[in-house]
Amino acid sequence: MSALRLIFYGGGPMPPVVLERAIAKLGCTFTQGYGLTETLEATFLVARDHVLNGTEQQRRRLHSAGREAVGAEVRIVDDDGEAVAPGDVGEILVKSHSVISAYWKAPEESARVIRDGWFYTGDLGYFDEDRYLFVVDRKKDMVVSGSVNIYTKEIESVLFTHPAVLEAAVFGLPDDEWGEVVTAVGVVRDDQELTAQEVIDYCRQSLASYKKPRKVFFQAELPKNPSGKVLKRKLRQALQGPGSGSANLPPS
Repeated sequence: MSALRLIFYGGGPMPPVVLERAIAKLGCTFTQGYGLTETLEATFLVARDHVLNGTEQQRRRLHSAGREAVGAEVRIVDDDGEAVAPGDVGEILVKSHSVISAYWKAPEESARVIRDGWFYTGDLGYFDEDRYLFVVDRKKDMVVSGSVNIYTKEIESVLFTHPAVLEAAVFGLPDDEWGEVVTAVGVVRDDQELTAQEVIDYCRQSLASYKKPRKVFFQAELPKNPSGKVLKRKLRQALQGPGSGSANLPPS
């Protein structure tokens, strides 16, 4: 690894425990970029922000996507399009010369996501007091259970700290009583064993009780797109299909 100087990563928030392991093991510098195909990078968490054994503030910022790139503007707004205060979660908007002008031959979709020059990303996040951006979830992946918003990335970050968990995906499934229930699908490391109840109990130690998974399933691997992002819609479809999907994703 002596020739390795820099790793640039993106595509979604890296679980903090995975990032900390990578920094410790690889010994090189890291830089993160946040953006979409339609926007390119809007924020950067630069190398000097990747401090493994720093202050509490520095460690917290390892969870962030950094600050605005040169020439880019980022806003966080509520459902009415109004800016929210630092620390409050809303939808992330991006404006820059790199933002697309429109989707090809899709005027309705273009009008939905591009308004007054701002691109509505569909991502949820918040700024801290120094405008570091924290991405908490995709808007479509947020779980609304008992009228409470639950952000899946927070739960996934806890699951990744379990020594037996290799991969994890969290999402909501319809429920007659709660509207949606938090559901987790995990991949267990080779030569390790894990039960659904152990996962639930583990999450209860670090999360408010209402955030813990109510349903837990295991698979040999998670479905992904060519860029490596987990396809949660396929997991939902499998679990909501005939017979509730239990034949495809057996709980343990």
